[in-house]
Amino acid sequence: MQIGIPLEVRAGEKRVAATPETVKKLAGQHSVFVQSGAGLGANIEDGEFEAAGAKIVGSAAELYAASDLVLKVRGLEESEFGLARKGSIIAGMLAPHDKEKMSAYAGHGLTAFAMESIPRISRAQSMDVLSSQANIGGYKSVMLAANAYGRFFPMLMTAAGTVKAARVLILGVGVAGLQAIATAKRLGAVIEAFDVRPAVKEQVLSLGAKFIEVPLEEGASAETSGGYAKEMSEEYKKKQAELIHARAIQSDIVITTALIPGRPAPVLLQEETVKAMRHGSVVVDMAVEFGGNCPLSEKDKVVEKHGVTLIGYSNLPAMVAADASALYARNMLNFINLLFDAKTGELNVNREDEIVSGTLVALNGELVIK
Repeated sequence: MQIGIPLEVRAGEKRVAATPETVKKLAGQHSVFVQSGAGLGANIEDGEFEAAGAKIVGSAAELYAASDLVLKVRGLEESEFGLARKGSIIAGMLAPHDKEKMSAYAGHGLTAFAMESIPRISRAQSMDVLSSQANIGGYKSVMLAANAYGRFFPMLMTAAGTVKAARVLILGVGVAGLQAIATAKRLGAVIEAFDVRPAVKEQVLSLGAKFIEVPLEEGASAETSGGYAKEMSEEYKKKQAELIHARAIQSDIVITTALIPGRPAPVLLQEETVKAMRHGSVVVDMAVEFGGNCPLSEKDKVVEKHGVTLIGYSNLPAMVAADASALYARNMLNFINLLFDAKTGELNVNREDEIVSGTLVALNGELVIK
């Protein structure tokens, strides 16, 4: 099998889908091609890939022509579809909820695996790209907030007087939210966290934050079978908005992480709430790529509105590209090992495997995603 690692072409994308560590493991059974410069955004030079056993190729056209399997961070851009060889395999974060884009993979005769669809089961944890990258995003969100906030995070007792600790509100307590709590706690902030899922309360408390919640009606559920948050009732949303408004105006920093797979991000922080927040407060909207949890956020911009700084970077993991790439590459390596026979190294797309079937969106030009 010939495996290709291209340079990502999406604007601002510095990550790469393989590292010298994973290339070395792949090169034992497969030929690995890396496009020149593919790792520079993650501080990996071509020579490091060569030393691990890869062959460096000069252009994307050459790489796609030589590759049976292409490992990507982001899905194919329009300019790349024409390069991908019919019958080849593409694996990466392909945006499986975009049916038009999924149809494009099938239309070009490709086999495609969307890594966002890795099932939330124990066996798949080492392949869970959403979790590994959200973890990094949660960390970076706090770093950005700390940089934009014009005061200290921790309480300081000095000869000149006492400085109060920053108050941080985390909205959405998935992987990103939990890492944001942990990072803000290390910096000395006082933290509150909200999520529609009562099941995350214990995790929030274990990290030293206070959990705030809107009680669910008896028998109601707030999460899907995959562990993601569900769309809630209008009555619940009204109570949620009142609670968040009350807590946000008491906070110095609000970090929003809430997403619903396949749907626009829920609006959690209304404009009237931002207006009522203290002058100099900071909002980091991690959901901005999918519409944002705050209507005032602007994608890939930092803006100030009503005296509040709103940070709307859509690709936080790419800001920590070296570590993000290392984790992503290990996720990819663990996944593609499922596609090969362990003894012969031959391709074997086993659709009986729930991880393989769950991520498969197109097979030899046939659209298979539901």
